Amino acid sequence: MAEIAPLPLSGLTTLRVGAAPARMIDARTRDELVAALREVWADGDPWFVLGGGSNLLAGDEPFPGTVIRILTSGFEEVGGAPEGFLRLRVEAGHNWDELVAWTVARGLSGIEAMSGIPGTVGAAPIQNVGAYGQEIVQTLVEVELIDELTGEVSVVPAAELGLGPRTSVLKHHYGSVPERSAVVLSLTLQLARVGHDARPVADARLRSALGLEPDVEVSVSWIRDTVLSIRAGKGMVLDDPDPDTHSAGSFFNNPIVTAEVARSLPEGCPRWPLAPQVDAVSVIPLAAYDGRVPRPATQESLVKVSAAWLIEHAGLPKGFALPRSRASLSTKHTLALTNRGGATAGEIAELARFVQSRVAADFGLVLMPEPVLVGVEL
Repeated sequence: MAEIAPLPLSGLTTLRVGAAPARMIDARTRDELVAALREVWADGDPWFVLGGGSNLLAGDEPFPGTVIRILTSGFEEVGGAPEGFLRLRVEAGHNWDELVAWTVARGLSGIEAMSGIPGTVGAAPIQNVGAYGQEIVQTLVEVELIDELTGEVSVVPAAELGLGPRTSVLKHHYGSVPERSAVVLSLTLQLARVGHDARPVADARLRSALGLEPDVEVSVSWIRDTVLSIRAGKGMVLDDPDPDTHSAGSFFNNPIVTAEVARSLPEGCPRWPLAPQVDAVSVIPLAAYDGRVPRPATQESLVKVSAAWLIEHAGLPKGFALPRSRASLSTKHTLALTNRGGATAGEIAELARFVQSRVAADFGLVLMPEPVLVGVEL
């Protein structure tokens, strides 16, 4: 590992804000990353890791601790995949979209609809990254973690990560700490070998997102190209001359509410029912068994609603900005907060708070930020 002169985070994040931290370490190999984390944890210093910087809002004051840049890269095929599939172990610092492009070029399916998402591979399981009907939970086999509590490295099955809508046990949600404080060193994906020919798209969510009829056949490269075009139209593909892409992507999570709350929203608000969680295992003491098996218990139905719709219908159109602010909503997508040139973290946060207040006043819902906030309060 190499300790370097701290660089301003404004040059390392897609929102282009943030001061230089007190200390910065570059970790270019897995061993360097492990050593750096163990050293920082042993010293008890404040810390955070930085990958592609696409999901971070860093403050205008210097972070009083150590930032460890994860610069690892590379991947390899590993065993254990069933017939018709391939497993890849990928280093945490590898560029996500470069990985997607490589898999599509080799006729592998499973992450092609997540084309154009900025950032690194290690961030994908932290918030169960997804787009257009695909999520990392569908292909993730396991992750290699190093735990802050013990400093030990372990391989953890995907089923133990609590992967849900843009969440996991590893995610630092705003106002809380992760259930498990650990850093991803690598992950293993299982992808289908489908080749380059057109084929039906089995997933109804992906067909709907891409406007495909059930009998239409397309290739994985068509899906990638189409997703990149859609994302570019929303300013969600990084493009240096376009200030609409100087963002952290979707700044707010789509609220997940009860069916009752969803019914109270205007009819035009887009909503997506979530599958109910069913208690799959019921233990009945033998002495109490009367020959009848009770119905599985289910939780109250939950519904995901569109944060972008709520923002726009709270009177905040695309391109909205507060007076004299250099931050604004994207001119292409109301869910993205953008730096129009020289904005501070304070200006981004001020706009975020204003959006939250307007949506709360009109619809009674508090939008929660999706990016990690360091040195910033909403």
